[in-house]
Amino acid sequence: LNKPEWYLTQVLMWIGNHAKFLDEKIQPILDKSGSSVNAGLEFSRALVMLILEKLAADIPCLLYDDTLFCHLVDEVLLFERELYSVHGYLSSFPSCMHILSEESCFQRWLTVEKKFALQKMDSMLSSEAAWVSQYKDITDVDEMKVPDCAETFMTLLLVITDRYKNLPTASRKLQFLGLQKELVDDFRIRLTQVMKEETRDSLGFRYCAILNAVNYIATVLADWADNV
Repeated sequence: LNKPEWYLTQVLMWIGNHAKFLDEKIQPILDKSGSSVNAGLEFSRALVMLILEKLAADIPCLLYDDTLFCHLVDEVLLFERELYSVHGYLSSFPSCMHILSEESCFQRWLTVEKKFALQKMDSMLSSEAAWVSQYKDITDVDEMKVPDCAETFMTLLLVITDRYKNLPTASRKLQFLGLQKELVDDFRIRLTQVMKEETRDSLGFRYCAILNAVNYIATVLADWADNV
């Protein structure tokens, strides 16, 4: 259960190793017979069906172990990425995202995603470099004077989007968007709490860094507004 990458990688190797044979030996036979079947894609589809069976059997066994469950989700997402980008798998075919979208599994995924995001926010705001810009010494890069915590937070949101963007239904994506909105609000509250501690020194380093953080987040969210 702690090594899903073993069978996921094995399937990717089988798909890659058989591609030439299927394309050069099997596909011409199918073409000659007037079939519209793509040998490579059908081979991939059949192997992915085995993966789906394996996942359906494994997921109930690790649903409440955060570490194992997160590791499985991470490996499945990497598998899916390579399956589509390297092997040309079709979005209309069955995929692992359908298994991750099933109610019990999906709700668990949302829960652990939120848990780890909040932990990340705790660590980024308690870091010594939280209010310092990574690019403070490079003037042409650092026009907005973005503190490290704000940049890390927006990267966190971007990574979450990247993880859920291939979910098969809009309703599931919207639930993840709801989580992101919760995180934005949580970050806003945390900034407000820090700001209240700094009100006596409103021209101080940290107070200005908070304003820069808010400006940066608002600007990036506005840029993302075109992303459906």
